[in-house]
Amino acid sequence: MITERSATKALAAAGDYAAEDVLSESATAGTCWTWNKIGGAGYIVGARVEWETTGLTPLLSLYLFHTIPTSNLNDNVANTALLWADRAKRIGRIDFDALEDLGGVSESIAYPGGGHNVPLVFRTIDDGNIYGILVTRSAITGEVATNSMIITLTAEES
Repeated sequence: MITERSATKALAAAGDYAAEDVLSESATAGTCWTWNKIGGAGYIVGARVEWETTGLTPLLSLYLFHTIPTSNLNDNVANTALLWADRAKRIGRIDFDALEDLGGVSESIAYPGGGHNVPLVFRTIDDGNIYGILVTRSAITGEVATNSMIITLTAEES
């Protein structure tokens, strides 16, 4: 069975992002990206990111976990994933190509065979949720505070 789940955040974006910064909703009380009830086990076969801000072209990476990680979750702070303490919680990492737009939102799609680390085997614990930390791989200027970002995971349950 194919399942799609989306997670949305209004990014804090209080200043320009350096490479390897976390993207989240708060500079002091950030939380995980959370995909509710995605399933017990299977494969993540695709992912897409859509950012309300137009004209942004950063590279992004998404660290995924089956339990809430202890790595940094605050916006615009240096990434600490993958912490040694979180390695047993880790599902893997999805790498997105540079975002682009054709006059609308900035977007990128991770797909099998594209060097994005999908398909990605997953299993969830108890609540069936997947948790994530989104990180820049390149600097970002031109971001707008409180603009929404949506990340959608497509999973095939086994």
